[in-house]
Amino acid sequence: METSATILHADLDAFYASVEQLLDPSLRGKPIAVGGGVVLAASYEARAFGVRGGMPGRKARELCPQLIFVGGHFGDYQRLGDAAIKVLDDFTPLVERISIDEAFADVAGCTHLFGPPAVIAAIVRRRVRAELGLPISIGVARTKHLAKIASQVAKPDGLVVVDPAGELAFLHDLPVSLMWGVGPATKARLAEIGVETIGQLAKTHSGALERLIGPAAGQKLAALAWNRDPRRLETHRRAHSAGAQSALGRKPAVADVFVPTLLHLADRVASRLRAKDRPGRTVTVRVRFADLRAVSCSITLDQAISATAMLAETAEELVRGVLAAHPCEKVISLLAISVSHLEESAELQLELPLGLADEKRRPGSKRGLARFGADRAVDKIRQRFGKQAVGYGAVALEAARLVPDEFRELAEKEL
Repeated sequence: METSATILHADLDAFYASVEQLLDPSLRGKPIAVGGGVVLAASYEARAFGVRGGMPGRKARELCPQLIFVGGHFGDYQRLGDAAIKVLDDFTPLVERISIDEAFADVAGCTHLFGPPAVIAAIVRRRVRAELGLPISIGVARTKHLAKIASQVAKPDGLVVVDPAGELAFLHDLPVSLMWGVGPATKARLAEIGVETIGQLAKTHSGALERLIGPAAGQKLAALAWNRDPRRLETHRRAHSAGAQSALGRKPAVADVFVPTLLHLADRVASRLRAKDRPGRTVTVRVRFADLRAVSCSITLDQAISATAMLAETAEELVRGVLAAHPCEKVISLLAISVSHLEESAELQLELPLGLADEKRRPGSKRGLARFGADRAVDKIRQRFGKQAVGYGAVALEAARLVPDEFRELAEKEL
């Protein structure tokens, strides 16, 4: 593991809202939100009132009556996000972009040209502000995990460099919510056993941690709490899975709710798989209940699939199984679908019409081929006339309008 702090984590501040304020200077200093029915992003001025991304627009207006909603300029988001990452490229080829507005960079090999990592980070910040007009926060540390935490501590529009000699002193006083992988549900579970800081997490017995949040997550968080993170930068990242999720608020756990939602999610995921010709064999669903507890269930199929109807029906069976196993849960707050074990240009094995019960879900069957052909026709129509031109049901299309497809695409990783 590296002994000096040479990893930068650069994160554009309130990116989407900052771009809107850049494009319309009259919005600067005002609480704004990108979106409408759902808050896609909020400025720091809006966050001061408790407005957050993913929040229903009605609740956001209640928290901040003077909130200004603006439509998204998705082309500008992509353009400016690319330009900001390009500034990092000017210093080092070791750049790992993890989203449209954030990236890691390892500057160990270029300090003889540009100076110490802290100097490089300061230059990057000045250039992004001067050339693009956007604020950016940067954390500098010895590991990826600590660099990302440092950039969060630096926000808004700041720079934090963590000296390797003082890593744990810096890390252990911070809240666990800053850790990679600690969302609202995990944070709530840790709070139940009195763990609110990373230092408290580090001192928690590994067995208790694994029983609380599972073996894999428990071991991972225990290691990160001591800044044990051997991961190197991946300069050419490709996603190993494709997924989508939908926050539902509090909805009854009935078919009229989850079936159209799963169809909408399957449409989003399967269309991406077909676009890259990367069908997948393992389908996983995640169901989150009213108390934020989530349950996942998966199945690995004999053949890789990328047909929307096949994916939706497989996911529906899995969700029904989860609900049957938890009969006391009557409310769901989130549904998610992901497909993994992706294959590259998989060869399709044609099948004889043997009258099998699952024939319509077998890609090589007559029904399976027909379904795939229908999907390809939908793909071509959307390419020519837009994604709203045709879909798989009015309810699913209505759900899609809450969050524009262009916004989702900005967050999707390359398959």
